[in-house]
Amino acid sequence: MTQQQEYNLQFYINGEWCMPQKSVETLGVIDPSTATEFTQIPLASVEDVDHAVVAAKSAFEQWSETHVETRLTLMERFLAEYENHYEEMVVAISTEMGAPLQVSREAQAETGVGHTKEAIAAMRSMTLETMTGSGARIVREPIGVCTLITPWNWPINQIVSKVVPALLAGCCVVLKPSELTPLSADLFAQCIERAGFPPGVFNLIHGEGSVIGPALTSHPLVDMVSFTGSTRAGIEIARSAADTIKRVSQELGGKSANIIFADADLEAMVIQGVQECMYNTGQSCDAPTRMLVEASVYDKAVKIAKRATEAHTIGSAHQEGDHLGPVVSATQFEKIQNYIKIGIDEGAQLVAGGLGKPEGFEKGYFVKPTLFSNVNNTMRIAREEIFGPVLVIIRFEGEEEAIQIANDSDFGLGAYVSSSDREKARRVARRLKSGTVHINGAAQDYDVPFGGYKQSGNGREYSVFGIHEFQEIKAINGW
Repeated sequence: MTQQQEYNLQFYINGEWCMPQKSVETLGVIDPSTATEFTQIPLASVEDVDHAVVAAKSAFEQWSETHVETRLTLMERFLAEYENHYEEMVVAISTEMGAPLQVSREAQAETGVGHTKEAIAAMRSMTLETMTGSGARIVREPIGVCTLITPWNWPINQIVSKVVPALLAGCCVVLKPSELTPLSADLFAQCIERAGFPPGVFNLIHGEGSVIGPALTSHPLVDMVSFTGSTRAGIEIARSAADTIKRVSQELGGKSANIIFADADLEAMVIQGVQECMYNTGQSCDAPTRMLVEASVYDKAVKIAKRATEAHTIGSAHQEGDHLGPVVSATQFEKIQNYIKIGIDEGAQLVAGGLGKPEGFEKGYFVKPTLFSNVNNTMRIAREEIFGPVLVIIRFEGEEEAIQIANDSDFGLGAYVSSSDREKARRVARRLKSGTVHINGAAQDYDVPFGGYKQSGNGREYSVFGIHEFQEIKAINGW
């Protein structure tokens, strides 16, 4: 068991730590492993939003004109600070959102290092000004003041993959992290402060999206909104930003198909598919939650998946070891329980897991790893994002049907294809309406763009692609 740290959370605006200007409201922060409150955050008002946005706007003119090398030097200092406080970040993420220490250390907190290093390299290699054959100068410039709204499921991953490219591009930002996971954002802000970024370049406020979201996304001084979260919230953000024609970049929900052909390494690919679905307790937007298996090996695949699902162990996020932690909140727990009941009521076959908490885990928001077979793509558990450790297995007869089922979704964030015939796998990958496709279990590195088709959003994050999101392109004719 790791000793819990003490947290005293505030806003960070214009280079200073501060409390709300008017509001005295606070919100308890809950440890998902114990379902107990361990600290509180102050909640921002519209006045606090304005304070942060004005600070960013005031800093933008000077910051946008700084030399790229100056920004890179500051970002390298930030990276050093982040690495110096790495284990604090590990414990914070485990405490606030329930990722087991091993997951937090090896994946969650590590993304802060990986994305920052890649963004620095991408910025160093980027050409900001070019000439056309007709003599026009094409210039990439920072877009301006950016509102960044980040989720709770991969908290530091999304903070870093928005803030770092925005600052490197020359933008100034106001960050509103999820109110469920404020600790990692607070530690991030401390690293920014220690690195020596000028006042107003980076600003952090805490609050509930339903209260301050519209002020953040409609503010006349904000030039861009970058949001990661639910499709429902993304729709409202796009509407809010529309009146002032802001750029809106969004990474939203997913229901990723994992196509496994009969000629694949069935044992390895089914086991990997189960593990990737359950990883982070199923709370990843691109998790392969629909496993599509060719009919001739379907029954065998279900048996393998059952064994792999039941092999998962459950444990506190504060314990070392390889296990699943809790889901993030009571609301999320109830949502997942409701979907499991829906699956049973729809007539899907419950192969593993099911309703209720695992034995011995009455405290905390723990969910049984759950597997359904005999699922068809019209069922709600096959169409809606559950965001928990719940996998459905769907049968298909051939390549065309596999593609049809995979694409028959409102979402298009991730997709997976497994086959020993690489040309077939490539052929299928090209036809999938998804921002990312993984062939035969291939992982995604930091230099690869990430984003979705359809209701999974627009725009791309990571590496040079993420920096481009925060730039305007100017054409100067007659140069």
